[in-house]
Order: sequence, then structure tokens, then C-alpha cells
Amino acid sequence: PLVDELVDEGVESIAVCFLHAYRNADHERVVAERIAARHPGLYVSLSSDVVPEIREYARTNTTACNAYVQPVMDRYLCRIDDDLRAKGFVGRFSMMLSSGGAASPETARRFPVRLLESGPAGGALATAYLGSRAGLSDLLAFDMGGTTAKACLIRDGRPDIAAEMEAGRVHRFKRGSGLPIRAPVVDMIEIGAGGGSIARKDALGLLKVGPDSASADPGPACYGLGGTDATVTDACLVLGYYDAGYFLGGAMKLDEAASTRACEALGSRLGLSALEVAWGIHEVVCENMAGAARVHIIEKGHDPRDFPVLAFGGAGPAHAARVARILGAREMLVPPVSGVASALGFLVAPVSHEVVRSFPVAFDQLDPIAIARVLSDMEADARAVLASAGVPPDLVTIERSVEARLIGQFHEIEVPVPQGDIDATTGAVLSDAFERAYAATYHTVLEGYRPMAMSWRLRAMAPAPEVQLAEAPSGGVATPKGVRRAYFPEAGGFVETPVYDRGALAVGVRIVGPAILEERESTTVVAPGDVVRVDEVGNLRVAIAQQSGANPAGQEVGA
Repeated sequence: PLVDELVDEGVESIAVCFLHAYRNADHERVVAERIAARHPGLYVSLSSDVVPEIREYARTNTTACNAYVQPVMDRYLCRIDDDLRAKGFVGRFSMMLSSGGAASPETARRFPVRLLESGPAGGALATAYLGSRAGLSDLLAFDMGGTTAKACLIRDGRPDIAAEMEAGRVHRFKRGSGLPIRAPVVDMIEIGAGGGSIARKDALGLLKVGPDSASADPGPACYGLGGTDATVTDACLVLGYYDAGYFLGGAMKLDEAASTRACEALGSRLGLSALEVAWGIHEVVCENMAGAARVHIIEKGHDPRDFPVLAFGGAGPAHAARVARILGAREMLVPPVSGVASALGFLVAPVSHEVVRSFPVAFDQLDPIAIARVLSDMEADARAVLASAGVPPDLVTIERSVEARLIGQFHEIEVPVPQGDIDATTGAVLSDAFERAYAATYHTVLEGYRPMAMSWRLRAMAPAPEVQLAEAPSGGVATPKGVRRAYFPEAGGFVETPVYDRGALAVGVRIVGPAILEERESTTVVAPGDVVRVDEVGNLRVAIAQQSGANPAGQEVGA
């Protein structure tokens, strides 16, 4: 009767979450069967299918979010599929998951909550792929677009994956102010800084940038669409980093005078000149982004100086070298067509599916038969999903891990589960692996505490697709296409800075900064003393000078 009442009120999707369904899903399935019998067109999301994990609050939130978006996503994907078939498409298309894998439309329609952060995940995958082409397995992915910047750590050639994210935050960048979503997601931090981030005077009389944005409409003042606030893009224009006549490769003209007026208006409230405001915006944004990235890296037990920064997004290459310098990183990379690097990540994403089951047990009391049964059932489920996506069984790779913690603690650490059979030695092996991971994260080991498993994870993956990128040009020397006055305080102020066409730079070319390298999607700013070269696969490799000083503008070292 309750479901009948909901349907009468126009409800089209139901979330079902019972307290202990993560261990026994029978009752949830009975409810689903009865709903289907009475209302066969109703969407039903079961917590035992969506996220069979302990902690009912996060499980209920996740299941409700899945139910909320499922009707919309189902209709959307069906429409795409119908349109493709009508146009003669006979292949298969995939959807990007927030975990960095690809999924069939059927899986996406069943678990749409797993697509929640799928866009940014593409950038992390692209960083891992481009890093491997450059011979680097450890990197910091730095993506800065129009509204936000995101950073993600790449270790051993793969992005870190988190088990949980937040949605609907009351305070956008404040952890704990949103709804917990238990779904695998590329672990990245979001910073309130993008090209459209607005600068203002705060309550203390200081310059503050973001987190609110001018968006695309009206956009920064230089867009000429009615915006009057000074933004990060306006600052870059006043500083000479952007060419007002070559934004988006010349497709969009910028109003430099409007940017100057916006910075002057803010400066009148701060007691600063337009130039001081512009540089202040640039410096505050870079410091904020570097500070957030530093905390993110250190919290994972690593040294920020050990991770070269790979920059992409429309605004990333203009800011990343300074961010890298603040972090103490020795190198910054900019891949070809960096403004659309996330799209490359979609192309190299392997078809994958992750399954999780909560089965709490202390490692010293682990029952090999019970755990083997849990992992076997999980593998069967994951393989079935990949088979439905057309992946041959012999091409599937299985990875297993367990989320564990010390008994009495709240936060888990993920450790790998060895391949092969689960036997009497598995508990001791996992205890040793947990102790090493705990020490690496917290730099200490608490004596007298027993570790326990909370949830078991299994990921099934197909081989990553092979893509062929265009080769970088070879031969020739770096010839500037022009000169522009750009502001570098380490060089004493405005400097006549050579401007290069990024696409015309051949492999092996080296340039000493200051220099500006332009392409349609983004602009790379090279500070005085930094040295940029084009590597064998077309990346810009910028060696960061930690103690920058004045250098001859754009001095060419060789080709």
C-alpha cells in the first residue's frame, strides 16, 4: 500500500535500504520482487546491489542518490543509443566511471551514481597515460579550468582511488558539509580557483579569490558580456600572459581595457594599483592551489617535491609552473592539446567494474573458506558485468584488496589481497601488509592493537585501449612569432617576452624563460630562469628554477 501511495503521488523511483542488507540481501530482494509485480515500470535501487557496505547512513544516501538520478540517466542513455542506431552506428559505446574505468550503458543505467565525478576522472587517467609516455610513473595531475582547479596524485602509473565522495555540499570546499556517497572515485582535491574565480576584498581588508565564479555568462570582465568583477582571467590579461587577440586561437577577442578597469575598481578598495591587484590575484591563486595540493600529498605520506606537475585544462599551463615552484617540484609538464586532456583520458580508460562487500573480521580470526566464498561471488558478479560489455573472459584481469583498520579505530586503509587461493596464511600476510601501509601513512605503528578487515574489494578490468597520438614535429629551431610585455617580478617587472606557437616547436627545442607558448586551448607561461624543452612525445618539459633570477628574454639554447 505504501508503494501504491507513492506511485499515486508521481514517484517513479524507489530506494530500498535495510539495516543489515550488506550481509543478507534476501529481504531487500523480496521487496523488489513485490514492487515489480505491482508496478513493473517503477525504478528500484537496492542498497545490497548499489553499495553492500556496513554503515547504513552512507549506504542509504548512496542508494537514494542512485534512485534519484536513475530515471533521468536511463532515458538519456536510451535516447543516445537510439540516435546512434538511427545514424547507422553498429558498435558499442562506453560511459566513463568516477573510478577511472569505462562501463557499458547497461551498467551505467543500473548504477548511475558511479558516474558522479566521471569527468574529472578523465584528466587523472590522461595524466597517468601521458606520464608513462614520458617515462614518469609518479606525478601530480593539475587540472585548472574555468571554475575550479583539481589535483590528483598518480603513483606507480595509476591514480589513487577513494572509496567515498561527497555530493550536495552546503559549503562547496568543506569536507563533511555534504552527503557521503560510497562509490569508487578517483581521489582528487578540488580548489576554488579557475579562470572565472572572482577576486574581492574580504572582511579583514585582504585580497581573496574565489570560490564563487563569474561563470561563462557574464564571465570575466574581459569577455565583454557585462561582467565587472576582476577574475583570474582578467589578471592574466593585465599581466600580459594572455593575448587579447588570440584567446581560443583567435576565435574570441578579449577586452583588455575592461580587465584593467575591473582591477582598478578592486584596487581602489584595497589601496593598490591595477597591476598590483592583478599580480596579487595570480599569486594568491597559485599559493592557494599549491597549499591544498601540499596538504593532499602529505596526508598520503609523500613529499610534494617528489612529484612533477602535469598541467592541463584551459588555465592550468598558465599557473602550473608557479604552483610547482611553491611545492618545490623540479619539473612541470604540459602535454599536447592540454586544454582537452580529459577527453584523452576517456579514450584510454579500460572497461572495468568494481564490487565491494562488507565482511568484518579480525585478521587473526579470518576464516579462509568464508572469505574465499565472498571473493569468489564478487569475482563472478564482476566478470558477468564485463561479459555483458563484450569483454572476452580470457582478457579480464582481477585485482583484490581489503579495507582494514585497527580494532577501535574508525578510518580504514586499503591493502592488496594476494593473488591465489585464500588459505590459513592469508590472515598473517594481510596483517603484515596492513602494518606496512599503516606505518607508511602515519609514520608510526601502534603496539598492542589488532587489525581487522571491514570491506573486501574486487576490480575486474579489460585491457586498456590502444590509441595513436600524432607525432611531434622534428627538426628546426624555435622562432618566436612575436613579443609581448609580460610581468615577472623576479625579472624586475614587465619584460619583453617572446611568444611561441606551441604547435611549431620541434622535438628537442630548448628555450630559457621568460617565454610564453600559445596554442588554441591554453597558454603556457615560463618564468625567468625556467627552461622548457620539447620531449620525444611532444610534451613541454619545464625545468623549474627554485631560485629564479633575471635572464635574457627567450634566450634559445639549442635544438
